Amino acid sequence: MNEFGFKAKNASIASIGLANVGAAYWNLSPAELVEDTLLRDEGVLTDNGALAIDTGEFTGRSPKDKFIVLDDITKDSIWWSDVNIKFDAGKFDALYNRVAAYLAGKEVYVRDAYACADPAYRLNIRVVTEFPWSNLFANNLFLRPTADEIAAFAPDWHIVCAPGFKADPAIDGTRQHNFAILNMTRKVILIGGTGYTGEIKKGIFTLLNYILPHERGVLSMHCSANEGENGDTAIFFGLSGTGKTTLSADPKRKLIGDDEHGWAENSVFNFEGGCYAKCIDLTQEKEPEIWNAIKFGALVENIEFKEGTRTVDYTNTSKTENTRVAYPIHHIDNAKEPSMGAAPKNIFFLTADAFGVLPPISKLTTEQAMYHFISGYTAKVAGTEMGITEPQTTFSACFGKAFLPLHPGKYAELLGKKLKANPNVNVWLVNTGWTGGAYGTGSRIKLAYTRALITAALEGKLDGAEFGETPFFKLRFPKACPGVPSEILEPRNTWADKAAFDAQASDLASKFVKNFEQYASGVAEEVLNAAPRVAAVSA
Repeated sequence: MNEFGFKAKNASIASIGLANVGAAYWNLSPAELVEDTLLRDEGVLTDNGALAIDTGEFTGRSPKDKFIVLDDITKDSIWWSDVNIKFDAGKFDALYNRVAAYLAGKEVYVRDAYACADPAYRLNIRVVTEFPWSNLFANNLFLRPTADEIAAFAPDWHIVCAPGFKADPAIDGTRQHNFAILNMTRKVILIGGTGYTGEIKKGIFTLLNYILPHERGVLSMHCSANEGENGDTAIFFGLSGTGKTTLSADPKRKLIGDDEHGWAENSVFNFEGGCYAKCIDLTQEKEPEIWNAIKFGALVENIEFKEGTRTVDYTNTSKTENTRVAYPIHHIDNAKEPSMGAAPKNIFFLTADAFGVLPPISKLTTEQAMYHFISGYTAKVAGTEMGITEPQTTFSACFGKAFLPLHPGKYAELLGKKLKANPNVNVWLVNTGWTGGAYGTGSRIKLAYTRALITAALEGKLDGAEFGETPFFKLRFPKACPGVPSEILEPRNTWADKAAFDAQASDLASKFVKNFEQYASGVAEEVLNAAPRVAAVSA
């Protein structure tokens, strides 16, 4: 690019207060960003060509240090809560100026990218990062404009990411030295004090979770999505450990995306242009798509090597259990580009029920779908986190509470409207957890059975099935399914001690009801009526 071109580009970041940077490198290729990272001694290459870096002190998100600026736009629309913490507008302006002063004289990396594969909802993003590897992450995770689009690029939002800047809580109004702050008025996401790249990704996800439902009538979703040979779209929701990535990866179906999507009137579209996958215990056998995607251009974070080699040891968690890889979606062989599909035909809520209460698969009414969507249930078992010795219920509203700027009832209401407008959409609750008893007594439902159930649902083989109904949760389950033993489909019948099942089911139902109390004032009566019945008498 000629000198005039650089001056014109640099003037655009000067307009957001970054006039005094030492040098700005615009839209470098992955190879150039990898080279700069190596020259700055900030990373190394693995034996398969991926760039390995350490994110430093923070190897995961810091939810208590994520803020939204309180202003005229947000004051009455944001669901102010433990996941949406207010930040003073004046404090933000002062903090932004301090970050700009910190970046003065430093090299920065600037990337033009966008979110939302559906052109009708495209959001142009300009990302300014202190480190080249942060910029590589943005290249991999966001959608990549063409050269012609870059030439005419006009950003809707900016992200400024300065991991080396540490805030002073007494001066800046932060909780500690790291922060991620979303400012709706200035249209800026400001990140500092943390190198964890996921803050970049989730900042935009949080923003889209506000803009799309609140302003455009699009349901934003924390889910994976794929498309069958006949053009049918399936959506998979699920918290960590439920099998979302595994079950949505199907060689017979094209991957639309693995994490963040929007459901517009006639489309399901990926927000992103890549994947940010967990690497813990990764093997080629278990996750061949992810394994093969880790090559030159991919970014692996906080890993360790096998001794004396540049081969990643995916079993090593000495830095963190949250080891990650970021790669562009075209690293996946069966990825669909553009990353869009038709409105969904099947929706799967995945849960690993460690209490052995929920059926392996059940078909939900619209009201039950809204209730279970808000609940976002799974269970953690011993070994998943330090200190867990017995199953623990976990609820995360809409399967992504940490990223919801609006009340969960708003998303559930939008889901309900779409289901009523599309009555042929099937919503399935799939238990990938335990059968025949709770964790420690029963056994984990075989992955082969879960795959067979999902395949049957996708192929319409459950449409004419005879259904039974569980006590307490009133869930309708098929009494037969190809490739699955009929005796496991009704959970109560798999328990030797039926009274023990009833006690366990009633206890889990009461936990659902207790959790839902925090959302009750923001949802319709029909959704409240879909709650499980704690005092129900079993058949």
